[in-house]
Amino acid sequence: MGQPAGIAMAPLIRPDRHISDATNQADSYRVIRGRVNGLKKAPDARLMPYLEQARFGSAALVRTSDLRYDLLSALVERWRLETHTFYFPCGECTVTLEDVAMQLGLPIDGRPVTGVSSFTDLAALCYQLLGDSSEDDESNFTGLKFTGLKAKFGQLSATATEGELMCTGRAYIMHILGGVLMPDANNNKVHLMYLLLLADLSSVSSYSWGSAVLAVLYRSFFG
Repeated sequence: MGQPAGIAMAPLIRPDRHISDATNQADSYRVIRGRVNGLKKAPDARLMPYLEQARFGSAALVRTSDLRYDLLSALVERWRLETHTFYFPCGECTVTLEDVAMQLGLPIDGRPVTGVSSFTDLAALCYQLLGDSSEDDESNFTGLKFTGLKAKFGQLSATATEGELMCTGRAYIMHILGGVLMPDANNNKVHLMYLLLLADLSSVSSYSWGSAVLAVLYRSFFG
């Protein structure tokens, strides 16, 4: 069927240079770099009831994998900001809330994931919810280092109490949030604003974590 007169078809590829041009022109390949700080080992079995209660049980089973950044770069070139879809010869495709819910098991309805960006007594907050204060020497720090979080759930005592298990469960969720689900440019810390939302593990699932993950993906990965 011919195209109606006076209507121009939208180009499937952006008008600027396409990443595939590097193949024919022997140019440097403009490959994006990912920011993932995953975990290679499954969580301690004693933490799973708390992770499941918070609806992070499935996400906690996501293991570190080798990412093909060249393929991801080519995929990004097919992304159309106007429609928030990938344009392929076979049709259009996009990432939806259903994908997040099915693959990660995160809730996609409920309260929005929001938080404050400044705190008054950080040491007390970390001690109350994580069981110890941060090792960061800065008086105005806003993030927890992944190394410190890994040390916490990597050295879980065989005689850990319920309170200690809950604190360790929060540390594990914090690592998942900042290392896999919603990483930032630092790639070595997770923002403390999420910690307040984990204070009551029984109410963590009332937040729409899936929506937040999808929003961060769209903003950071697809520009």
